[in-house]
Amino acid sequence: MSRVVVVGAGLSGLSAGLTLVERAPSLEVVVVDAAARAGGAVGTVHERGFAIERGADGFLTEKPAAIELAARLGLADRVIRTRAARDGAYVVRDGALLPLPRGFSMMAPIELGAFLRSPILSPAGRLRAALEVLAPRRCPDDDESLGSFVRRRFGRELLERLAQPLAAGIYGADPDHLSLRATMPRFLHEERRMGSVTLGLRERARRSGADARGVRYGLFASFDRGMQTLIDAAVERLGGRLRLGVAATALTRHGEGVELEVGGERLAADAVVLALPAPAQARLLGPLEPDLGARLFAIPHGSCATVTLGWDAPALDPRLDGYGFVVPKLEGRPSMAATFASKKWAGRAPEGGELVRVFLPGEPSSDDDAVATARAELRALASVTREPVIARVERHVRAMPVYEVGHEARARHISDAARARLPRVRLAGNGLFGVGIPDAIKAGETAALAALAEVKSGRP
Repeated sequence: MSRVVVVGAGLSGLSAGLTLVERAPSLEVVVVDAAARAGGAVGTVHERGFAIERGADGFLTEKPAAIELAARLGLADRVIRTRAARDGAYVVRDGALLPLPRGFSMMAPIELGAFLRSPILSPAGRLRAALEVLAPRRCPDDDESLGSFVRRRFGRELLERLAQPLAAGIYGADPDHLSLRATMPRFLHEERRMGSVTLGLRERARRSGADARGVRYGLFASFDRGMQTLIDAAVERLGGRLRLGVAATALTRHGEGVELEVGGERLAADAVVLALPAPAQARLLGPLEPDLGARLFAIPHGSCATVTLGWDAPALDPRLDGYGFVVPKLEGRPSMAATFASKKWAGRAPEGGELVRVFLPGEPSSDDDAVATARAELRALASVTREPVIARVERHVRAMPVYEVGHEARARHISDAARARLPRVRLAGNGLFGVGIPDAIKAGETAALAALAEVKSGRP
């Protein structure tokens, strides 16, 4: 019987394992992970009636991989959408929370009237952004940073006050370091297609009949009991094929296949899927292919911490009717964003209670310091003075890949080199082709299908 080993039981690894089981029932599938629990950074802790997310609290349904996986696992009736909110999200300006303009899409003011009335930008900044429709089309062949793109099309102020904090909330990185092609290619596409990002997005919104709003919260979904619901269903489906608490420490060629050292034993495989962060992939592949390992290890990663606070009674300023806020870097504050989790999703706090997650850049010196910083930020920005009944800190150290300018070409080179030099080894995870939950799931599925095709064909 042929065997495929998946290393890593985060969402990419779980997705890869499930794809192999579904597509080849007679195949021996083994999924291993050094951690004691599956899911990687994704998961939910339930405490005193609160649902506290370890990592991402939902997923974008515009990319179908996550919603399709949920359906395959029988979870369609447990998918929930964001609650309705008047303001969507807020942006900090001079220490105050201001609603994101209606119809604002990351960088483009699709609803011009609402944008021109918003005080987030100065009158001059609003006018400069509105004139994007007249900006010359550049369409460079080389990659460009997201910051450079926004600056030349919409102006410096829109970049600093809106695009930077919104991009940081997704990628945790400076827009001047982020590749436009690898992170937000749709905006480059609109410049090429229409000569204007604003006109292109307006035209698409008219055709779809969509109410384009801020960060498009209507396209987000989660589960009634949190993201752990998806992890638990995947773990149950994999059953005894999943081995936790065992680390893969070495990878060698073995005939036409490969051999792994897993938990002190040698495990031969006809193919391997490495569903790991890029640095972990580098450590396994480096001894075999030093250049490939070095390229993977060179992908920069950022760190952040989340502080989740819960109250058994209302705590936020009652005038706030939105999902949270983002903080421009130029505000000089210690936080970069916050999510009002119990306003965004149903079932995240006991009746009458509230749950908030505050995002801090980098690595706080201690959990106590992180909690104190988060409480001070909520006190200053959202009038929260009540003592929380729960506080939980999650650290994500070098967990967020930064897709720098040129990343798309580098990722393609790594993928092609791995395919050519390491037959029967496939790469998944979020280091190469997308950082979101649907991207991670899709990466696992794609790698699993490629590995399966090689096993079935008998190609070395």
